Amino acid sequence: MTYNDTFIRACRQQDTDHVPVWYMRQAGRYDPEYRKIKEKYSLLEICSQPELAAEVTLMPVRKLGVDAAILYSDIMNPVASIGVKFDIVKNIGPVIENPIATAADVDRLKPIDVEGDLSHVLETIAILDKELDVPLITFAGAPFTIASYLIEGRPSKSYHRTKEMMFSQPRVWEKLMDKLGDMVIAYLRAHVKSGGKAFQLFDSWVGALAPRDFERYVLPTISRIFAELSDLDVPKIYFPGVSSGELLPSLTKLQADVIGLDWRVSLTEGRRRTGGGFAIQGNLDPYLLTAPMDLLKERAKDLIDEGIQEPGYIFNLGHGLFPEASLDTLRELTEYIHTYSQQALKAAAPKL
Repeated sequence: MTYNDTFIRACRQQDTDHVPVWYMRQAGRYDPEYRKIKEKYSLLEICSQPELAAEVTLMPVRKLGVDAAILYSDIMNPVASIGVKFDIVKNIGPVIENPIATAADVDRLKPIDVEGDLSHVLETIAILDKELDVPLITFAGAPFTIASYLIEGRPSKSYHRTKEMMFSQPRVWEKLMDKLGDMVIAYLRAHVKSGGKAFQLFDSWVGALAPRDFERYVLPTISRIFAELSDLDVPKIYFPGVSSGELLPSLTKLQADVIGLDWRVSLTEGRRRTGGGFAIQGNLDPYLLTAPMDLLKERAKDLIDEGIQEPGYIFNLGHGLFPEASLDTLRELTEYIHTYSQQALKAAAPKL
């Protein structure tokens, strides 16, 4: 089979014949076939069955024609291995049995055992490495985002317990960041060893911090993660989540290849704020997928026209897909992105 490496080339800011596209949460509840699977199995049950998790990962590649697959998993999966008991509760999200509150709670966290506790994840990756004709992106949750669940006990809008620990118990916070950083490094390294072709570090909620607090309490660990994984010859993506535009100037020295943007910052401004050294991924407002197709294509065209002004652009959403999105709409949008971007890149190419 022909291998489509367009996504990899865009991550490396190389020439491509079209703009690659994939969607965060592209294996999800917008797909009726996936909803039927979820009637029988929970998210964690799917993740525990490599053949099923691989099939769910493959579904949007076959149905939408995207240029990359993203591993069907959850950012909470690795925390079970370090000694945290949790569940994914419908309409809530991750719920922690015993939230972290003290230095003793942090001290009890164990080193991750990826091969022992998470072999099903590695087996899923190995299956997909054989099956896919596009690159497989694996991922991990970034330490701040994981810590927010561990400390709050469930999703939060204020992160007040998280910030309270950060500000009032800085040594405890730093130890927690160190342990979660070690977890992420070992987890992602094992992914690449098993066949992952790129990885994304999701920091979905770090936009809740002021830039000075991000730089003081979070960025050192993010920088260490990418530095310690810099020997891996795969594209590395950092997505600082929603409302993170003010944090972008802090990322200029990060040893990543791609920065993901939400829809509140333009692609041009995102490139400017990050210093111009990264490929850029994003950043369609997900809820535009409910708009009339003419408007959706108009916005997609604008993003493509802006994105291809410099090498290294990957079309994506500014956050994850949601259940109300339409499979037909996504299929048509993907085809449009490929067709229009191919024409636009060809028109912009220097004439010999």
